[in-house]
Amino acid sequence: MSDLKATIEALVFASPEPVTLKTLARLLDTEPPEDITAAVDALKADYEQRNGGLQLIEVAGGFQIVTRPELHEWVRRLFHERTTQKLSVASLETLAVIAYKQPITAPEIAEIRGVNTSGVVSTLIERKLVKIVGRKPVVGRPFLYGTTREFLERFGLNDLSDLPKVEDMSELLGFDLPSGVGEPAPQSSLPFEGGSESDGGEGVVH
Repeated sequence: MSDLKATIEALVFASPEPVTLKTLARLLDTEPPEDITAAVDALKADYEQRNGGLQLIEVAGGFQIVTRPELHEWVRRLFHERTTQKLSVASLETLAVIAYKQPITAPEIAEIRGVNTSGVVSTLIERKLVKIVGRKPVVGRPFLYGTTREFLERFGLNDLSDLPKVEDMSELLGFDLPSGVGEPAPQSSLPFEGGSESDGGEGVVH
């Protein structure tokens, strides 16, 4: 068991993305699946008992070794200079709207935020935090946007059911999210008067 735990720890640590049990079973094809599962559970328990700076968590359907939440401020200082990796307030706000209201169109995001969001949505797509998940069956057939696996990994979520309450998210981000984020998702299309919103909201993002 100790050798199996060590091997799994090395695989999870070396992987740039969460490692699923299915991947572990494929890589460790000589080990019974139940032994792999038991080794993962034992490894997770080891990290909890160590009370060190790292922990083994389940995120985005797999396992990843990450720093403990109470140490995030120190880690943040380490990467403080990497400003290009930071998201602006507008990006974070737009990302939150998409996360809580998906699938959602750019005009619907703009209605909730009160500003045009095409450029921000493009940035989120480039960062692989948001993707096009389809088209809404209404006039103009605008793109529908949703979050990605990268979004789950970046924010330490196993799935969307792990999203905190809107009020808690606002507190974590340090600013109030638009009131519309907490309302039911839009059920009807927005008016495309003169095609302006369609052009500005969807024509930029492909």
